[in-house]
Amino acid sequence: MTTEPLSRARIVAAAIALIEREGADAVSMRRIAAELGVGVMSLYNHVPNKDALLSGVAEAVLSGIEFTDDPGAHWTDRVRMQARAFRQIAHHYPRCTMLVVSRQLHSPAGMLPVERALATLRSAGFDGVDAVRVVRLFIAFIVGSLLREVGVTPTFAPPQDARAAVPDGVDPALFPEVHGLSALLGSCDHEAEFEFGVEMLIQAIAVHPARREGTR
Repeated sequence: MTTEPLSRARIVAAAIALIEREGADAVSMRRIAAELGVGVMSLYNHVPNKDALLSGVAEAVLSGIEFTDDPGAHWTDRVRMQARAFRQIAHHYPRCTMLVVSRQLHSPAGMLPVERALATLRSAGFDGVDAVRVVRLFIAFIVGSLLREVGVTPTFAPPQDARAAVPDGVDPALFPEVHGLSALLGSCDHEAEFEFGVEMLIQAIAVHPARREGTR
């Protein structure tokens, strides 16, 4: 029986698995060495330090995004495809994606999604300033959606029992809308919510007065 040689890819894969199980705070060079069954000093032949390891995790996740961008499609369809591609990888690696958005990456893997998004918006008629703003807006929306999906931020579901018609302690006289819509507040279709948000953003930026008409 042969053991797979230690490599940067194996180390990064072990870090990804650990982060998804326990979160980024669980990562240390000693812990990764234990996960791989090797001496901690052997890791430094492939990864110089923990910070470089975390950047490697972020780059690996980003490089897994499967873009199906069609340069001939309308820019709104291209934005939809790009947003969905990012959500898909985020859905597979929710905890690692939180790491991705918290780090400044200057590698090709880190810059490619931003390059494609900016190119799409520039071809749609946005100037540089607004293209950057729109990309940041979409990133904020996607990250917020992901945080809600993994339970970091609320869905406005009742915390005690999501099946309850009205959360405990809510006075219908004081909160008539919460009372009347409690069944909707108590559930959340994450995919439908994501698609709704993407469409709202696209419709809003499509009518932005600074966008040049006659562009795709």
